[in-house]
Order: sequence, then C-alpha cells, then structure tokens
Amino acid sequence: MPHVVLLGDSIFDNAPYTDGGPDVISQLRALLPAGWGASLLAIDGATTDDVAGQVERLPGDATHLVLSVGGNNALLEASVLDMPASSMAQAVGLLADVAAAFETRYRAAVAACLRPGLPLSVCTIYNGCFPDAAYQRIVSVALMVFNDAILRVAIGHGLPVVDLRLVCTDALDYANPIEPSVAGGGKIARLIAGLMTGANADARATRVVTG
Repeated sequence: MPHVVLLGDSIFDNAPYTDGGPDVISQLRALLPAGWGASLLAIDGATTDDVAGQVERLPGDATHLVLSVGGNNALLEASVLDMPASSMAQAVGLLADVAAAFETRYRAAVAACLRPGLPLSVCTIYNGCFPDAAYQRIVSVALMVFNDAILRVAIGHGLPVVDLRLVCTDALDYANPIEPSVAGGGKIARLIAGLMTGANADARATRVVTG
C-alpha cells in the first residue's frame, strides 16, 4: 500500500506550534485515502545537513517522499542582512556567497532523498509572517536566492514542487513569524495529499521546459 514520508524540518514537524490542534502529519493522514500510510521523519530545527540521516530511517514500505527543508539554513545566515556594505555590488556578493553554500548543501540533501529510488516532491521556503513590514520585505527578497536554488535543483531532477510562498499567504497560516499554524498546516497537508493521489491534478501548476 502507498506510504508517504515527510522529511525536513518544522514545516512538517509543527506539533509544538499548534496549541494542541492537529499538525501536518495528522491532517495528512486524515486526508489520504483508506489504506494509505503517512510517516513523519522531519524534525523541528533540522537543516539540509540532517536530511541524509532522516532518509536512513525510512520505513521499509515507504513509497513516496516529500521534502521541505532550507528555512533553518536561511535563519542561520540571517546575520548577513545586518552586515555593512559599501556598495550594492558588495551586498549582492555577500548574498551570492550564502546562496552558493546553500545550493551545495541542498543538492546533497536531494541526492540523499533520491538514493532510495522513490518518487520525491520538494517544497520551497515560504516568506514567513513578520510583524515589521520593512523587515518582511527584506526577508522575502533574501529568500528568493534560496528558493531559486530549490527550484533549479527540482527542475534539474524533474521533481514536483509545492511553492509554499503561494500556499501560506495569510497571517492565520502562521503560529508565529516562521512556523505553520493548524490552518497553514492544513493547506500544506491538502496540497500534499492531492499531489500524492492525483486529486489536485487540476490545481494551478506551471510546466517548465528546458533544453
């Protein structure tokens, strides 16, 4: 029988932020057809470097993998936003260095997920919900370089992508500036369930042609 496994960080492992409400994995289990299984190997606080270890713990009957990781990598590099720069070129160069390092780590995480030979879907990093509008604007722009890496890696491997920036778009989707609430988790779970079962085949999607 089909068995979906969620890998990555607190986008999936959001139980500590739901005030006792249903988390992503419990909402996903309720949405999947009878006979389907779903397991949570994602861990709150995980980065790209932790994904290979999660893959090593895959249940033997796993059939589909979904990865959402990178937000904590971005948080670890947040200090770059406060670094002084003498020119726009220097500022962009600092961000480019961060992006290059992240891409290397993200490629390794995806490679680990592909090793078992199971269908893999990935998620982008959402923009969060920060109370300071000016800071939110800066964060959203900075995250573009992380999401560009995620999208290019996904396109290179022909992987389905859930763009969480277009999923969690309301303040109610967030339990705090960076964690999904019950409402946000529900949106994420519905998209994953539809992606796994084909139920959202008519959902908005973009086809990218390369070569």
